[in-house]
This record gives sequence, structure tokens and C-alpha cells, in this order.
Amino acid sequence: MEVKNKKIGFVLTGSFCTFSKTIPKMKELIDRGAEVIPVMSYNSYSMDTKFGKAKDFIEQIENITGKKIIHTIQDAEPIGPKKMTDIMVIAPCSGNTMSKLACDIIDTPATMAAKSHLRNRISISYCTIYQ
Repeated sequence: MEVKNKKIGFVLTGSFCTFSKTIPKMKELIDRGAEVIPVMSYNSYSMDTKFGKAKDFIEQIENITGKKIIHTIQDAEPIGPKKMTDIMVIAPCSGNTMSKLACDIIDTPATMAAKSHLRNRISISYCTIYQ
């Protein structure tokens, strides 16, 4: 798929063990000419785990993308109305986020970003990465 000049919403949810494999994919997309708009769920934005500190992931993502991470429901809501994304990727997509989306539960920045993007009748790619 050609991604040059595409605006890609890239959502990370709480599958922390896969961040080391997922974050480099943002750089690959940028290297191929895409603009990456980072979004993180509440937990992925705030929790330190054995896989790393939240502040370190945030710094890495913001350095790669050159953008502040969308990490509140209020900041994720305009994604659809403002047509901020051509493509939306949720990777990693935790089972929790996937089940919320299936049941139309919109209570995190990740689920709001997806719902808002879908308003434009554009599909979303979900990816669960296993180690």
C-alpha cells in the first residue's frame, strides 16, 4: 500500500510487551512519506511496566513523529470531523480495546479516535502482535 502523503492515525493500547516492535513501525511509515498522528490509550500513556516507563515511550514516539500524542478523549474526538486521518491503525490493539469497540464502548482516547475516524466511513486496521 502506498502511504506517501497519507495521514495515518497510529493508536497504541495497553499491550505493553509489543511496544518495542510497534513503535519502530511508526518510523517506517514516516520514512515512506506518511504523516503519523500518534494516539495512546489512558493506560499506555500513563503506566510504567516491566517493559518500560511511560515517559520514555512518550518521548520516543513524539521524537519519531514530531507531534504531541493525543491522549485524551477531548483531543481524539475531532479526528473524524476535522478529517485528520486517511488511515487508522490500532497496533497493538489489546483485547480490552477490541472488545470495547465491538460493543461500541467509547471511554478512552483510543476508542474515541477509532469511532471518530469511522465517522468518515474509512476502515481501521487492527493488529495484535505476539512476541
